[in-house]
Amino acid sequence: MTPITVVAGRRLSVSNLGKVLYPATGFTKGEVLHYYAVVAEALLPHLRDRPVSFLRYPDGPEGQVFFTKNVPPGTPGWVTTAEVSRSEGPSRMVVVDELAALMWAANLVTEFHTPQWVMAAPGIADRIVFDLDPGAPATVTECCEVALWLRERLARDGIAAYAKTSGAKGLHLLAGVRAATSAEVSGYAKQLALEAERALPELVVHRMARNLRPGKVFVDWSQNAASKTTATPYTLRARPEPTVSTPVTWQEVEQCAALGQDDPGPDDPGHLVFRADDVPGRLHTHGDLLAPLLDPKKAGSLP
Repeated sequence: MTPITVVAGRRLSVSNLGKVLYPATGFTKGEVLHYYAVVAEALLPHLRDRPVSFLRYPDGPEGQVFFTKNVPPGTPGWVTTAEVSRSEGPSRMVVVDELAALMWAANLVTEFHTPQWVMAAPGIADRIVFDLDPGAPATVTECCEVALWLRERLARDGIAAYAKTSGAKGLHLLAGVRAATSAEVSGYAKQLALEAERALPELVVHRMARNLRPGKVFVDWSQNAASKTTATPYTLRARPEPTVSTPVTWQEVEQCAALGQDDPGPDDPGHLVFRADDVPGRLHTHGDLLAPLLDPKKAGSLP
């Protein structure tokens, strides 16, 4: 019999709580649900009002991993859904706007991915994002060097940037923007990626081509397109260990970049890797470091 629990007044089916999803650490499905319940207060504002794409891994990262944007079969009627226009036609997607919906989605074992716009204004960006992806032997330490350059460049245009780990190998840089279409933000992000490549030619590449990327950081500006999504802050990732896309302070980014310069060995930097057990303590210490992204008054304007 599938256990039934009540979350915020909603009856919710949960299953296989003892199933090990991350064999490297023994992290179970029950621990996944517990993690999301603990971080919900910080996570939900970043999910709310945005259609969610799911990267599901119900048998763990070593099992089948598949991406879905449509409402999954069996979704409870009380889960909010919305029609979203896509290139292949309109589709209905989930909007996670309450604790019970978050726990229902967590029971599916999924990464959460969201666009840079809200349902009230599809295609009007309220965020800009740069996905900094290192090509071996480059590591997150090189990503931190690039992030520091981009932070200063954005600041020259009056845009305040914030950083989080991708939960995989790299770093995400985000900033709030106002009154710009996704196409305009994409164009601006590409311009800055090109500038970064010119300023740091030994470190940065703005194109995805694999042959260009060894030893460099790919500054992926394309995730600003209206049709693209990025891993949501605080989501668990389908990796060998239960790593989390975790907001970080600029001091941590600076320290990571400095350590990379001192010790550039590819196997050494375990810098800026945070697992599910690390995040509640960080929230207690720092609060949500990305909270400014939720305040329209703190958003910048494109030049």
